[in-house]
Amino acid sequence: METRQHGLEQLREYLLITLGTLIAAVAVYFFLVPSHVTVGSVSGLVVVLTNFIPLSVSTLTMIINVALLIFGFVTLGREFGAKTVYTSLLLPVFLGIFEYLFPNQPSITGDPFLDMLGDVLVVSLGQAILFNLNASSGGLDIIAKFLNRYFHMELGQAITAVGFCAALSSILVYDGKIVFLSLLGTWLNGLVLDHFILGFHVKKRVCIISHKQEEILDLLLREMHCGATLYESEGAYDRQKRTEIITIMDRSQYAKLVSRLHEIDPLAFVTVYTVNEVLSRYGTR
Repeated sequence: METRQHGLEQLREYLLITLGTLIAAVAVYFFLVPSHVTVGSVSGLVVVLTNFIPLSVSTLTMIINVALLIFGFVTLGREFGAKTVYTSLLLPVFLGIFEYLFPNQPSITGDPFLDMLGDVLVVSLGQAILFNLNASSGGLDIIAKFLNRYFHMELGQAITAVGFCAALSSILVYDGKIVFLSLLGTWLNGLVLDHFILGFHVKKRVCIISHKQEEILDLLLREMHCGATLYESEGAYDRQKRTEIITIMDRSQYAKLVSRLHEIDPLAFVTVYTVNEVLSRYGTR
């Protein structure tokens, strides 16, 4: 039973990884390639290289990703794992499919700036799905990990530095506007990606004081399957002893809790805090 459950969980993870990679491929082919904006990534670098090497975007992406995977295995061992290998090889496959179905795809917006924004928003969503499954899009991330290990750069700084170097490569082919948009897009991509990742992890810390404590605990523990902690507190004004219920839940559970609290005890005293990350002995929640 446990083996079957583990297999289903792995299948679910790889389906989501496939979805995240597909979303990233859509951003690259329909926004990045037509606009020539070189947002810092392997795909952005490929946009520049196609001006010098007569190969398709998908073929060049596959060649560079395979070369980086080999470089990673030699210098880093198996640090980046099977998921990174999977995404690195799957991305050019999706690009090849798009090249076959939509040859010579023109710009959707007709404006490089809007294309850059479209790429940043869409690719960040795909990357957020991958990162939240402990997967990586591979590519230049491997170079960043190499710099982190052998030159002791912080990983975040290494990723940013590699991304800006890739974006600057556009100066070899394109005008100042495209170079500026490439650098701006690389910077925005980091900001938007942080927002998407943060959104996946945001929780609510809810503190409840109520005379109907047992009914609320029954709701939390048995109906909503949330954990809870009880704290003894004392009112500063009347010095009465009260028990405070503390629970942490996601946003959908919080909406249900608020609705039910209005039914159980409309006079309950509730305070709510935003929690960006929860750590426990079982890992990050």
